[in-house]
Amino acid sequence: MRDDPALGESVTERLVEWTEEIGIYPGRSGEIRKADFGRLVMLAHPESDDPDRLLAAAKCALSEWAVGGHYAEDLGQRLADARSVIDQSHLPLGYAPSSKRSVTADPVMRALRDSLRNLRTYATTSQVRRLRHELGIMLDACDQEGRWQSSGHVPPVGEFLMHRHENSFVPRMVLIDAIAGYEVPYGEFSDPRVRRALTKAGTAGVLVNDLYSMAKEDPADFSLPRLIAAEDGCSPAEAVDRTVGIHNELMLTFEAEAAALARTGSPELRRFLAGTWAWLGGSREWHAGSGRSHEAPSPESASHEPAPEPAPEPAPEPAA
Repeated sequence: MRDDPALGESVTERLVEWTEEIGIYPGRSGEIRKADFGRLVMLAHPESDDPDRLLAAAKCALSEWAVGGHYAEDLGQRLADARSVIDQSHLPLGYAPSSKRSVTADPVMRALRDSLRNLRTYATTSQVRRLRHELGIMLDACDQEGRWQSSGHVPPVGEFLMHRHENSFVPRMVLIDAIAGYEVPYGEFSDPRVRRALTKAGTAGVLVNDLYSMAKEDPADFSLPRLIAAEDGCSPAEAVDRTVGIHNELMLTFEAEAAALARTGSPELRRFLAGTWAWLGGSREWHAGSGRSHEAPSPESASHEPAPEPAPEPAPEPAA
């Protein structure tokens, strides 16, 4: 819905400065520039042209991606430590200093802590709480993937899709209203029908990531096309086609359910649903052109997402 390369470049440069300040990905600023995460948030959040708000979203996204990239080994313990930052631990006074030292010494935990603290400048308490909740779910999914890797377990496609539902793009998408400067009422946002539509959109979005990332992934990494090929004994090309079909089914279901919700929901909910559709389109555009997908691996994959007036209802999107 909006493509402003200069705005995206500005956010990327500021993101690089932040990573150097935090100490995450030392000496790898060129890779972050090539991945162009500023362009991702510029495309995915077309309702905001405020570089500070867009940078807040980029910091959160890069911190989330860093978890997998930095914690490839000793995953369980490191994820538990990261959870103590996401859902802030409050220890007895005698033990608090050691906890603080462990956070200060870890660049991923520093990034998570700083990005959440910065987000509070632009988001309400409930919006930040939303993100913390989704990050907790994401860490559980990362832990499950680590268990698969360490045990040599190859998950069936159905099991993998349950995992992808938990480790999807929902954590990045729950910030749509915060970055745009409004808030969906809590009761509506927590409605099971809204949750169903949002999680389907989040899974569809992350399957786009799986498809575009195939060429640079380690053969041992899990992805839906590879698992479909292994389980069904089909060719890689057919497995890709089936993955696209699953993506399209999820997208069409989201569009239908979001349109129904928009007819009866508040103006804020209608705006959020339209923003979700725009987020998915922006994310797919970024995946199609990012150096992260087509050239050298980006940091988070080293070991192994004036503004136009939002539409009242999500518009149909061409199938992938």
